[in-house]
Amino acid sequence: MTLAKNNNRCRRAFTLIELLVVIAIIAILASLLLPALSRAKKKAQQAACLSNLKQLGIASQIYLDEHEDHFPDRRDLKSSLPGGYKPWTSWPTSDPRAGWAAIVLQNYCPNSDIWSCPGVVASPLRDVVQVAQSISTASNAPVTRYWMWRFDRPDDPVPPTDFWGKSISQAVADLQANFDATIGIVNGLSDIELTVDPYFPKTIASVDPELRGRAVHPGGRNRLFLDSHAAFLKDSRLQ
Repeated sequence: MTLAKNNNRCRRAFTLIELLVVIAIIAILASLLLPALSRAKKKAQQAACLSNLKQLGIASQIYLDEHEDHFPDRRDLKSSLPGGYKPWTSWPTSDPRAGWAAIVLQNYCPNSDIWSCPGVVASPLRDVVQVAQSISTASNAPVTRYWMWRFDRPDDPVPPTDFWGKSISQAVADLQANFDATIGIVNGLSDIELTVDPYFPKTIASVDPELRGRAVHPGGRNRLFLDSHAAFLKDSRLQ
């Protein structure tokens, strides 16, 4: 009777080979599943970023409605915010960081978290000097990590491609009269980028080698346009 019980116990146990096979199968399944989970996470971050940009678009539109369709002129903040204007020597050649906008629009979008895409917060770009900008010297000050190219210089007079203090109609007219290849042909508000993820094209020699080709979202960037729509743009210059 005892011998029979021992035989049954042996038949129910895993052999070492069977255990190794099971472990190998689990490893294969994990290797197939993890990339899919990573892609899903990146897609979720991209969607959350688009949501942020749409909220910023609404806040910007409310501001314009309340100020007779004129953009703010806070060129003073370009130099006075922590780090000053363009605290780097490599690309870009101006300072498109949006700390000034978080200050101007804080009554319209009090949630400071929307000024940072979840993807950039979780990426190596999080604290890059060209990306992150605190709105004050306080240790807990909100940090912005979006770019606004139409407000990238403190020059006086205001450059044709910048919008400081201009009406919407004047801003559009200036872009149309001063063609810029980086902006493209402007037919209306839906062609004018207002806010964008930070990105570092691999085709520009002055980009820091450690940053070259990097972007928040793989292969492109999210953009908010002046008509308040937001969309993802593929860009072959990005990884």
